Amino acid sequence: MSDVNSIKIDLPITGMTCAACVRSVERALTRTDGVQEASVNLATERASVSFSANDASVQSIIERVEKAGYGVVKATVELPITGMTCATCVQNVERAINKRSGVLAVNVNLATERASVDYIPGAATRDDIIAAVEAAGYGVIDVEDAEAPEDAERAARDAEIDNQKRLLYMGIAFTLPLFIVAMSRDIYMASFMGTDPMADHMMDGTMTGPTAALNWLLWIGWPFIFGILATPVQFIVGKQYLVGAYKAARNGYANMDTLIAMGTMAAYLYSIVVLFGIVFSITDVVGDHVYFETAAVIITLITLGKLLEARAKGRTSEAIKKLMGLAPKTATVLRDDVEVEVPIERVQVGDKLIVRPGERVPVDGLVLEGRSAIDESMLTGESLPVNKQSGDEVIGATINKQGRLIVEARKVGAETTLAQIIRLVEQAQGSKAPIQRTADRVSGVFVPIVIVLAFLTLFGWWLIGGVGFVPAMVNMVAVLVIACPCALGLATPTAIMVGTGRGAENGVLFKSSAALESAKRLQAIALDKTGTITRGEPSVTDFIALNDFDEKRLARLAASAERGSEHPLGAAVVDWARAREIELTQPESFEAESGRGIVAVIDGHTVRVGSPRFARESGHDLQAYDEQIESLQSTGRTVVLIMVDDLLAGMAGIADTVKEGSREAVAALQALGLEVVMVTGDNERTAQAIARDVGIDRVLAEVLPDQKVAAIKQLQAEGKRVAMVGDGINDAPALAQADVGIAIGTGTDIAMEASDVTLVSGDLRGVGRAIQLSRFTMRAIYQNLFWAFIYNISLIPVAMAGALLPIFAAAAMAFSSFFVVTNSLRLRNVKLPMNEEIVADTPQASRTPSTARAA
Repeated sequence: MSDVNSIKIDLPITGMTCAACVRSVERALTRTDGVQEASVNLATERASVSFSANDASVQSIIERVEKAGYGVVKATVELPITGMTCATCVQNVERAINKRSGVLAVNVNLATERASVDYIPGAATRDDIIAAVEAAGYGVIDVEDAEAPEDAERAARDAEIDNQKRLLYMGIAFTLPLFIVAMSRDIYMASFMGTDPMADHMMDGTMTGPTAALNWLLWIGWPFIFGILATPVQFIVGKQYLVGAYKAARNGYANMDTLIAMGTMAAYLYSIVVLFGIVFSITDVVGDHVYFETAAVIITLITLGKLLEARAKGRTSEAIKKLMGLAPKTATVLRDDVEVEVPIERVQVGDKLIVRPGERVPVDGLVLEGRSAIDESMLTGESLPVNKQSGDEVIGATINKQGRLIVEARKVGAETTLAQIIRLVEQAQGSKAPIQRTADRVSGVFVPIVIVLAFLTLFGWWLIGGVGFVPAMVNMVAVLVIACPCALGLATPTAIMVGTGRGAENGVLFKSSAALESAKRLQAIALDKTGTITRGEPSVTDFIALNDFDEKRLARLAASAERGSEHPLGAAVVDWARAREIELTQPESFEAESGRGIVAVIDGHTVRVGSPRFARESGHDLQAYDEQIESLQSTGRTVVLIMVDDLLAGMAGIADTVKEGSREAVAALQALGLEVVMVTGDNERTAQAIARDVGIDRVLAEVLPDQKVAAIKQLQAEGKRVAMVGDGINDAPALAQADVGIAIGTGTDIAMEASDVTLVSGDLRGVGRAIQLSRFTMRAIYQNLFWAFIYNISLIPVAMAGALLPIFAAAAMAFSSFFVVTNSLRLRNVKLPMNEEIVADTPQASRTPSTARAA
């Protein structure tokens, strides 16, 4: 049983560099009293934490993260408060603000009438805090510039990039001259002085004059200058790695910082020992070659890689930033017949909004006056504008292309479609894909294994290989530096971030990264008929009175009985009667039998309206009417029988037109190698007629709503991985049973929580795009993981074999994670082919007969 006081919060984490850091933060969080669940994402640099409010607080969780050696992004806002008169008011304001999730500390000053609030960006916003103050009965003078909203989290990321840039410039300033002079010295001494210049030329006193001075500089002076140049790089530029390694060791684990610190400090400290050897003339014991330039170059190259990686990671979230930027900052509200421009946060449900041509619709609403075409492409992925008029719903952030509209606000703030989309994308990007578990397991033991291999390399070359300590140490440093746990940690989450963001731009919303992964492995697609393949707006095409029953009276009874029904077929009967100006009455009683029909009492008569099965179950013999029923069904009509008391009084043929694009969508899915199955409650003949029209070969007909789960199980029992595509509400159980549930949205009415994937536009062609996107994303993940594993598996043995210099190892390591992130970024430019293109690109021989017909 879940804790009623359970709270979920997202924390922006700083300081993570690899998968080992992710495990460290997760371990620190899960060991915190009161924390129930914690999941950390390296690519988004966020931790999702569920905890009991009775046993833990946001502040205690942050302290645990900071104790583990990492940071949490925080922000502070100053608000002028009005309406406070005494100390009790101060307490009321503080109490109201503290109740908001994400608020860390509040300090309200009565004398200055200001509140200073520390909070976590993303978990709380400035507007949340203002709303809390106003709900408590006080006012806030909002003086912030609406055009420059606070973004502390982005500022923290930008500050990190700027810091890495400064460190890189500093590293280059010291390392470049050090490297050039060190290489020149080595070349000169190797060319002109032999292998032991001190013994051969200086100690015997045969070298004098300027030559002796030059050689003294090369032999004794320059190594000290090298040390002076390398020290700022080691302890200022490399401080981040040394501190990270220390914090990791203090908390009982090892990470990428550990490897870098061990490798560079080994080279640096050995060089210090050599300097002492030169001073005290014991180079025959400790050696005579310094490796200051090796340590400095390694640190500088890795800092370059870290900067490139940070910049690339920032681009992985561009899609969601673009979505956030769609929301207009202000709205024009009509109050007392006066147009007033207000911040978007001040728009309330029921406000009348003026939307001029070229402006974005501020919030979700209903058109009261005007006619226009609305560009919804930024949310639905559909390029053609949608015509809107009085009575139509509009989505916030879409663009009014033509006429002036007056819109009534229906959903504001976090309830708008755009806010839901952003929340869903963030949720998907923050989740972990099942494929990431393998990388996480490897990352958990990766660094300790590398450290063991490094020491085996040292002692193997030194004690067994007999090459001496210095060459053995150089090989050990190469092993430590070449290993790259970062690439393993970033391989999956960066691709998931870009893939889900790309999907959102095309109106495809994945609820989790697991759904994105599962969509790639689908083998069959089950399509609900009404509202998915067809428009879900049926109309009566045939109305036949039987047994001498008066047609007008029959229509009155049937339509009056259906007034209590919410089924589209019932609505079609009511609309048909009203169009003929038939006066209806309220039913005296009403009962619906799901998937069969309805029973109502009208003017004292018991009226039953439903399917032929319902009529048979009610005791009616339909043998005499089978030919009429089958004739209607063969043309795609759904037959509804009307029974008055015990008499079969008539029948109606109801047709639902096929949606535009359904044929192309089915053909595209089949071209992708998927079996397409239609699942419907209609009779076999009607269902087959619709199926033939759109190119579907297999039909599961006369499936009642509560039997759709069994239909999905039947397909799964055949060994297929199945997706169910439905409206997300009536089909919720079947969507949950399917391996992937795909809900067809309708703009503002999106049942996001009922499915794994939501198609915002309501267009069935989005299913093909979703599966294509899943395949592209998983391909990028496989490429990333292949690179990460092969890189480490192949180059670590090369380094152990002594065939890789530490400097080249550092360069390879620095660019490995950058390669992974850059490969993920390629998904931003992937063109999701339209359904016609998918069919055209599929070889004719690989298509099913129905695919070829539809194509």
